[in-house]
Amino acid sequence: MTIAPEAPTKPLVPTFLELEITRRCQLTCPSLCFVQAGPTQGHGVMSAADWKRIITEAAALGVKKIQLIGGEATLHPGFVEIVEHALGEGLKVEVFSNLFRVRRDHWTLFERPGVSLATSYYADTDEGHDEVTGREGSHAETRANIIEAHRRGIRIRVGIVDVLDGQRVEQARAELEGLGITEVHVDRVRAVGNAVKGEGLPSTSELCGRCATGTAAVLADGTVTPCVLARFLPAGQVQDATLERVFTSPQWQQVAASIPAARMDPCGPDCGPNDDSQGGGGTCGPADDSVIPNSAG
Repeated sequence: MTIAPEAPTKPLVPTFLELEITRRCQLTCPSLCFVQAGPTQGHGVMSAADWKRIITEAAALGVKKIQLIGGEATLHPGFVEIVEHALGEGLKVEVFSNLFRVRRDHWTLFERPGVSLATSYYADTDEGHDEVTGREGSHAETRANIIEAHRRGIRIRVGIVDVLDGQRVEQARAELEGLGITEVHVDRVRAVGNAVKGEGLPSTSELCGRCATGTAAVLADGTVTPCVLARFLPAGQVQDATLERVFTSPQWQQVAASIPAARMDPCGPDCGPNDDSQGGGGTCGPADDSVIPNSAG
């Protein structure tokens, strides 16, 4: 009897790909940074050429949008050419920036069709915001650059992560809406990176339930994970392999299956994994590109 060859595994390809191109950041965000980024961290082992290869492969596989994240993505020496390459491949590009400093030529780049911004904001006061970021003056700079982005007509999403007691989250939301920012989302802090307390370990219950299906991430060391917060679930490497090879691998399929599925009810902004141990609760996490994860630095 002749046995037919096994059909190739169909890639489980997300439409949204997060690229963590650096761990360097001007801020430290000691209470919540999932990357544990900071001023002394490096850009990782992936070169600009590596990132451009991954972007080309992603576009060929059907990815529609990428997010450049860090650390502070704009600090990567190849940041501009990476954005230009992604646009040339027909992808939409979201730049996740702390907006602490914005170079003049970056404003021009952000105004390009197909480019948008995302950032984190923590309070409507200098003290409240700066306590979260670990950098004095960060509130004033980020607020001014949010205003400038809006003035220039750049699409900008702003996420408020509820980290500290008395943080004035609702006042921050009201302030942003008063400034004309229409895409404002509030989330709880996820227990990943700096937000893991004591000897606690990250859990899939911290994820939104759409990781590995709607979203995937490539970290600064080339590791592929279901999203930037799911960095504790490595599913392959792209330094010496293609994205397609990772997305068709048994390891990727197993990791995807380990994440509780998102609830299917119309839960609005309070959706979360269908994880009975958590009561199905939790707010939407970063695997949904309509919301903002813990600060990247």
